[in-house]
Amino acid sequence: MPIADARVLKYAIIGSGMMGLEHIRNLVEMPEVQIVAVCDPHTPSLEKARRALNRMEGVRYFANHVEMLNHCQADVVVIATPNHTHFHIAKDVLKSGKHILIEKPLCITVAECLELEQIEAATTVEDRVVWVGLEYRYMAPTARVKQEIDKGTIGNVQMVSIREHRYPFLEKVDDWNRFNANTGGTLVEKCCHFFDLMCILANSSPVSVMASGSQDVNHLSENYGGRTPDILDNAYVIVNFENGVRGMLDLCMFAEASKNEQEICVVGDKGKIEAMISESIVRIGKRKNGYGTFQDFPIELEEDVVQGFHHGASFKEHRFMQAAIRNRQKAEVGLREGLISVAIGQAAHLSIEQSRLVLISEVLE
Repeated sequence: MPIADARVLKYAIIGSGMMGLEHIRNLVEMPEVQIVAVCDPHTPSLEKARRALNRMEGVRYFANHVEMLNHCQADVVVIATPNHTHFHIAKDVLKSGKHILIEKPLCITVAECLELEQIEAATTVEDRVVWVGLEYRYMAPTARVKQEIDKGTIGNVQMVSIREHRYPFLEKVDDWNRFNANTGGTLVEKCCHFFDLMCILANSSPVSVMASGSQDVNHLSENYGGRTPDILDNAYVIVNFENGVRGMLDLCMFAEASKNEQEICVVGDKGKIEAMISESIVRIGKRKNGYGTFQDFPIELEEDVVQGFHHGASFKEHRFMQAAIRNRQKAEVGLREGLISVAIGQAAHLSIEQSRLVLISEVLE
């Protein structure tokens, strides 16, 4: 892809927890990129950023994001803070006119996502890129699945299923991720990645959601100032799409003893394709070849991609965003994609609470 703007892109990182450090590790390995500022009100987290940057010269450190925006010359701001802070921080960054990458989920409610869209429209800056960090679409195995679908390998897609069987939520600063009020709920916090991926693989928009879920095993004996965590640890979610495709998520967060943390399966009228994420294998079977026939394809990362979390997806996400900035293009994963992924999760939680099918239009009102 030809590059229209080859200048160095200056980055400011807001939030230096797990994902903030992931972005730092990726960006320091990229050419024509300079980190100029890091912000985090939690002193130990800010110190981790200093160490990750090897106390690099020219980087300024802040405890307040407004002060950072007022006193550093950044082109791109990465928001990697707790979910419930995204909305208020993103409002300030949008008003600054800078390019933004907002970690998933975009916000913890559809209402907040919609308001961010309105603010972005009201503060429009020519060629500004606002990107949402739904990087699972860039993991090498899932990207290969999408390529095969686009080639017609399995014909017309009919069903998409995603299974994540994994460990419980990690410990976070001030235990913010133990409560729905801070996360948006498990099906927003964790699963917006998968709902975005479903939309991509189905190549359609969601219409309705039916879900069943509960908190059965994890965090039941934990207590935080008299409060017990209320986050779900398992669920089934069925998503119906405009084009007739059906998607299903099978989530379990007390299943550490699994070979693959995530498995993605897409079935078309001519065959089936699966991605085993931890093994980094894509398996393709075609109906014409008969029962039990398939081929396995090991998926390798490009040599210059930093592995990091998510099998190099965060690194590739930055590459795509930088290309959009330099070529004055729109974000491939923008506010609308972030909104829809949150809307599916919010509809799933409503479905569980009310034991009924929920239309996406209900949560978008």
